[in-house]
Amino acid sequence: MFDAGSFVTDQIAAVSSKVKGKAIIACSGGVDSTVCAVIASKAIGDRLLAVYVDTGLMRKGETEEVKGMMSELNVNFKIVDASKDFFSHLKGVTEPEKKRKVVGERFIRCFEKEAKDFGAEYLVQGTIAPDVIESGKDGKGVVKSHHNVGGLPKEMKLELVEPVIDLYKEEVRQVARHLGIRVSERQPFPGPGLSVRCLGEVTPENIEIVREACYIVEDEIRKAAKGGKMELPWQYFAALLPIRSVGVHNDERVYGRTVVVRAVLTKDAMTAKCAQIPFAVLETISSRITRTMGDRVNRVVYDITDKPPATIEWE
Repeated sequence: MFDAGSFVTDQIAAVSSKVKGKAIIACSGGVDSTVCAVIASKAIGDRLLAVYVDTGLMRKGETEEVKGMMSELNVNFKIVDASKDFFSHLKGVTEPEKKRKVVGERFIRCFEKEAKDFGAEYLVQGTIAPDVIESGKDGKGVVKSHHNVGGLPKEMKLELVEPVIDLYKEEVRQVARHLGIRVSERQPFPGPGLSVRCLGEVTPENIEIVREACYIVEDEIRKAAKGGKMELPWQYFAALLPIRSVGVHNDERVYGRTVVVRAVLTKDAMTAKCAQIPFAVLETISSRITRTMGDRVNRVVYDITDKPPATIEWE
């Protein structure tokens, strides 16, 4: 049986032994990177700098939430606004694998700059076992290149330190609970952010649509679960499809976008079942999205596909 306490003790020792100088950690505010930030901080103290990169591809209110959480954890941190850089390099990119690799490469370049300024030679990452497996490492076929594995540039100047690389999500959550981290139950969010929930070209306008749609989906599903109307899924979000269809807004014809709602149940993210969201909840989500963005979005659909054959994210 997995022992979170022993794991933390072992990893603090391992990080302390490996990191001889300073290190930075890529901290997104998710459970994986936050666990690693706390472990690394306990191991090397103020020789660690947690760097949160605002890519412009984050969820609504994400930057403010991460800032508050890092302050609570008493971890040395810095917030970097790199949104213009990410949008610039993603311009015209529509192929999912290329998106992931562009994002991975830009992250590393950003971290290399911050590491140079801080005098660090190590990069701590919250890579977990499914990231490695799906990226085609260890002789497996590529499902998708996770930005922190298959998306890494071939040449990078920082040495990687990955404390939770052998763990699955539920084990990481156990570690987070042991450490008293409040994001222990937070649902996963893809490393490339909303770029992989925006099918087609990644533009500020498209990201703004999917950001608001994701916020509505998360808010309504959380409220429904809290009200006893449904089980809270493992992951739930919206994606923006690269298609348009005819609709009506303010009694006039509009040629609007389509948003898809996705929610799944799983234990390890390697396989997943479609979550059964009550129709009344789906109706509320659809009404709120189209009411909020009726001039841009005129259709909302629900994805009922398991993994496999689908993946959890659309890209």
